[in-house]
Amino acid sequence: MTDKEFQYMKEAVSAELAELLSNDFGMTITETLDTLYGSETYVKLCNPNTGLYFQSTQYIYTILKEELRTGTIS
Repeated sequence: MTDKEFQYMKEAVSAELAELLSNDFGMTITETLDTLYGSETYVKLCNPNTGLYFQSTQYIYTILKEELRTGTIS
């Protein structure tokens, strides 16, 4: 996979995660992006070695919600 393909996949998943956060938690776009970009889940998503970008958005969202609930990735 090229860096360009990885960036595209990461951005596509990020947009979907932001939409889910906004819909589920009633956050503004600023709050949504601050929450997403400040999360450990996003850090893992940005690391191609984790392979997280290759998982479904729903799976990643489950991880993100758990992180928001507990303060850490389990």
